Amino acid sequence: MNTFTADGLNALLHEAEKIMEGFVSSTWTDMILERQAAVEAILEAGHIPAGMELFSADNKKQFEVIKKWIRDSDVFILILGGRYGSRENGKVNLD
Repeated sequence: MNTFTADGLNALLHEAEKIMEGFVSSTWTDMILERQAAVEAILEAGHIPAGMELFSADNKKQFEVIKKWIRDSDVFILILGGRYGSRENGKVNLD
């Protein structure tokens, strides 16, 4: 696994020889602007963005679909901040 800064990610996307799909993952409410910047960089470089906001993760079947999208993506972009976890059926899930 490689770690990139925003500039490094931008360079990677612009140097790609094929159209790639980049899956953007982070917590939601505290990283909206960062996610938006990542999606814009992916689109600007001519690639396809995907992310958790396309799905509802409130059931196990849907979570399996999300995991498949992540596995099938060319690039997984994890944006880290001060929060982690997800809400499932109104409960916080830290798995």
